[in-house]
Amino acid sequence: MLQVFTKKQFLKDLLEDFVDIHNHILPGIDDGAKNIKESINLIKKLKTLGIKEFIPTPHVMQDYYPNTDETIGDSYFSLLGALKPELLSSIRINPAAEYMMDYHFENLLEDKNLFTIKGSFVLVEMSYFQPPINLEDIIFKLKTNGYYPILAHPERYSFYHNNKDYYKKLKQLGCFFQLNLLSLSNYYGINVEKTANYLLDENLIDFTATDAHNENQIALISNLTLSKNQKLSIHEIILNTKNNFSII
Repeated sequence: MLQVFTKKQFLKDLLEDFVDIHNHILPGIDDGAKNIKESINLIKKLKTLGIKEFIPTPHVMQDYYPNTDETIGDSYFSLLGALKPELLSSIRINPAAEYMMDYHFENLLEDKNLFTIKGSFVLVEMSYFQPPINLEDIIFKLKTNGYYPILAHPERYSFYHNNKDYYKKLKQLGCFFQLNLLSLSNYYGINVEKTANYLLDENLIDFTATDAHNENQIALISNLTLSKNQKLSIHEIILNTKNNFSII
């Protein structure tokens, strides 16, 4: 019996010159890199995937990681000072933040004191247990203050898995969606993978990123393979991410 073998499509083959708009490579500031050594290792591993531009987005969660412009800046400059010139000259690092939409975030929003990814794009997230009671009001305030909210990893919020129509409501309210690359596998669980594919099929995803916290996650991304449909969808999203956020 004749068997037809098709070449596997590795995700990493699509990541040349990619702009990673969501990662946790800054040292000692959240649940990502614990120190400068780990930061440099993560950067080198990501660079082997083709990534040359990094937008580190440390968590800003008042109860767990009460980061500020100052703490993020201190971590960023300590990393820059430790990078060897040959590595630093081949990459770009421009820090931002990933904001938990909690009571503290609303205060920052009132003061218009948000660390944006680029221009007026701001990365936001929710608790994995439940959304903010006033989620739609927060989104409205972001928009009326001139910000463009990017909801980090919408596929990971399990409370929407059985209410997928609400994703379309969030898009109508003005949210952009950022998919985690590892959600294309079962790394976060089969329901997250199914939801990721649903969002891709419905053309609801705008941007993508690694959300890398550690070396193991990068290794999994390196070995991740795509279906034909996934390849077509994610390639366009990768290009859209690069076109919107590259500074080179």
